[in-house]
Amino acid sequence: MTSTVPAAMTRTAEGSALQAVFLDMDGTLVDTEGFWWDAEREAFAALGHELDESWRDVVVGGPMTRSAGFLIEATGADITLAELTVLLNERFEARIARGVPLMPGAARLLSELAAHNIPTALVSASHRRIIDKIVHSLGPSNFALTVAGDEVTRTKPHPDPYLIAASGLGADPARCAVVEDTATGVAAAEAAGCRVVAVPSVAPIAAAAGRVVVGSLEEVDLAFLRTLITRMN
Repeated sequence: MTSTVPAAMTRTAEGSALQAVFLDMDGTLVDTEGFWWDAEREAFAALGHELDESWRDVVVGGPMTRSAGFLIEATGADITLAELTVLLNERFEARIARGVPLMPGAARLLSELAAHNIPTALVSASHRRIIDKIVHSLGPSNFALTVAGDEVTRTKPHPDPYLIAASGLGADPARCAVVEDTATGVAAAEAAGCRVVAVPSVAPIAAAAGRVVVGSLEEVDLAFLRTLITRMN
């Protein structure tokens, strides 16, 4: 875990029950889930294997070790997990080097949170090398903390990344709002005790207690996130 500010720093949104906002990256803030799938298809095509489109829902949103391991087992490809991880990161980096498309509403939401001094963390299953490049496009000043998938012992769907983010910002997980686009990320946030806004990108996510499902980030603003916390208490 690496933060852009000292981990001990604690800030609270005065006048609101909302203490912090945690945002997923791929498919939530940036339109890159398709980039990962393209990188996976190309990598396996070079190994002589074609990926089944139905597998996309299985690998989306999870840690690379899980996704890559599943694809190796499903195809029987002659490549190690470590080799495939390097290959996928390289192919993905080549894509984001040509530009990172933001999801609709992402820039506006980040600007609003920053303008109101809401402690905000980026919590992703992607590796640090990927996160740092994308954060450069999103604006490092928008995040008080960033948590990478290769820097935690257990990444999503385990609650650890979100618990680490809450601890780093001195926040109560129950007073933190999380925005996620996959079932894996939603499971991690809910297991941590956070309130969740799901913005499905590839696969549908059902509404549930403590969770709100919306069509896009354009429906999410600070007032919405504050209401999510207060009405659940």
